[in-house]
Amino acid sequence: MPLHLALEIDGDGSHPAAWRRAAHPPAALLTPQRLRSVGAIAENAGFTLVTLDDEILAPGRHPDAVGRIGAVERAAYLAASTSVLGVAPVISTSYAEPFHTSSQLASLDHVSAGRAGWVVADSPAPEAARAWGRPLVSGSPARRAEARDSVRVARDLWDSWEDDAVVRDVATSRYLDRDRLHYIDFTGDTFAVKGPAIVPRPPQGQPVVFAPAGLLPADQVDVTLVNGADPAADTPLSFAELEVALDLPGAPAAERVAELERHTPWPDRGRPRYTGPPDGLVRRLTELAGTVHGVRLHPLVLDEDLGELSRRVTPALLRAGVTARPVAGTSLRATLGLPRPANRFATLPGGAR
Repeated sequence: MPLHLALEIDGDGSHPAAWRRAAHPPAALLTPQRLRSVGAIAENAGFTLVTLDDEILAPGRHPDAVGRIGAVERAAYLAASTSVLGVAPVISTSYAEPFHTSSQLASLDHVSAGRAGWVVADSPAPEAARAWGRPLVSGSPARRAEARDSVRVARDLWDSWEDDAVVRDVATSRYLDRDRLHYIDFTGDTFAVKGPAIVPRPPQGQPVVFAPAGLLPADQVDVTLVNGADPAADTPLSFAELEVALDLPGAPAAERVAELERHTPWPDRGRPRYTGPPDGLVRRLTELAGTVHGVRLHPLVLDEDLGELSRRVTPALLRAGVTARPVAGTSLRATLGLPRPANRFATLPGGAR
């Protein structure tokens, strides 16, 4: 199986001060032209998917605060302006209504013709609860429990419509086969959902669920995001996280990092980092191909590092057969080698469910 490359494209880069080296005016960050341009470069470079970070809270007063439009809205726009690139927004399970989350992601999968994913996150800040007007979910165990219940409900809602529930019979004026819609009847500690969904089953059956190691039970995760080279053996796939700063012509990576660090530190998020020439990154990714199924790259400055990635890194990996381009008309699940899940409510031969 080829190594799959994912790219985080939120903001101007993984460094908080990346906007100071961006190739566009600050006001252009939130324009559709900017988003479409980044998506086109990533797609043409052969990336399997892009992810879009998000945060419940508004930016603070820090001079390097990041402004953003909601990840789901950006993902929907990217899905409509690309053809083979997978698109996975970050959506926190803390305080968000799982019914709404499942509907958004099912809609994204329909818009993208089966290229949607979900990067599951939680929100530890107490201010997030106040922003949503919800009681605080305090402590990692409680947030993990909320994440577990939210993902379970989302998966059940995606299955609450069987694949052939939509009839569209003009002669009888029947749009739905009501026997193929199902109530999920879930009651948890912080919410209850009856269902069924308001969106037909996604083209992939279920969008691909990505999650950091330890947040969710293994049976709820398709791809685990790990901060090292060791894969998560109990989930189908593992993607390593890697922050990247590449040497540019006339601007070594170390100098670019030092310049940005004069404004604010590059936060330590627990991810490994690569700083150096593009050919060294090619070797690093080739080595990782033997231990994990993919790598999610977090460029220091998106405008600068994505250009080097697309010119010097992905072509070398494609030529060596380490990576492969997604095929047009293929779902994200199929590209990743994941099967399309069976609907747990569907009628089996003999009438069993």
